[in-house]
Amino acid sequence: MAFMGAGMGKKGILSCEIKDVTELHKVYMPFIEKGGIFVKTKNSYELGEEVFLLLSLLEEEKFPITGKVIWITPSTAVGLKHAGIGVELSDNSDMEMARTKIETILAPFKGDGVATETM
Repeated sequence: MAFMGAGMGKKGILSCEIKDVTELHKVYMPFIEKGGIFVKTKNSYELGEEVFLLLSLLEEEKFPITGKVIWITPSTAVGLKHAGIGVELSDNSDMEMARTKIETILAPFKGDGVATETM
């Protein structure tokens, strides 16, 4: 997964490029009511902060995502966890399209034994 901050606002627009189903499994948070994505970043954020994310799925579709920070993994995290934030998807029709696409991609994927960036 590629990530970066660029250009706009205090911290820029986050970009998250997910190239395969395994990576999507690692970063998607289905246990969040509206769905969520973990984004690797070294920028610091506060819980509840609004963010904008350009999400690219499997080199097919791009979704402009708005949401709020609900999870923070600091750069000092132990183990194999990456520094980053969990972003809860906003509740609107554009986000619903992204959630539907993600869940359709992940539906046949078992993910047994694949560690995630979240819980």
